[in-house]
Amino acid sequence: MTNDERRTTEVPADRREPVGEPVVRGDPAVTGDRAREAVGFDPTDPDSLAEAARTVRSFSESTAGDDDHVFMLRGAAACAALVRGVGSYKRAAERAGGDVSVSFIRKWARVHDLPQSVRRHVARGRIAPTAAKHIARVSGDARLHLAWATLDAGLTVREVRRLASEVNDGTPVVDALSAHGVDIGTLDVTLPADVYLELRRRASLEDATPGDVVADALDDYLD
Repeated sequence: MTNDERRTTEVPADRREPVGEPVVRGDPAVTGDRAREAVGFDPTDPDSLAEAARTVRSFSESTAGDDDHVFMLRGAAACAALVRGVGSYKRAAERAGGDVSVSFIRKWARVHDLPQSVRRHVARGRIAPTAAKHIARVSGDARLHLAWATLDAGLTVREVRRLASEVNDGTPVVDALSAHGVDIGTLDVTLPADVYLELRRRASLEDATPGDVVADALDDYLD
């Protein structure tokens, strides 16, 4: 089966869970003991909204948490919940007070809107929150391509920012990544010895590459 013939499925590129809910931050498998610290924000509850406003202001004024991925995801959740609760970025900035800007709230609310598959890597520290801000600037499959390229090709925050700008300027994400030297679809995997031998055997008998055999097997598995 060729790449063109292989079935394609729509992969979620946006958040599916309720705004403000600590789905990732509250998962011990991702954040360990810090899952107990997870705080949710309910945009429909006045008290929770007030807490979100305080959190946003504190988040914008703090530099102590710059290397704390979970702390930054909490701030992003507060931004998103505050926007949802008051109805606009401008009102959210006004509600938070201080020097909180519309731009600040918009950037971090978008991070909260990323799909769970990406946010989990942010919480684990594998994708920097500052890179996630730029990944969130693009939409659809471009988000996922940039996220996985960040992991697989070790893209820096500066590189992600530049690529996001190119995509938003109209360059297809695959073209932008290819021009940047990213070999899209290339992934190193480790297999048990017996599975590796069988993969090689089947690929040889079918006159296919191991990658084609793996892709077909995954296509069937995900069907």
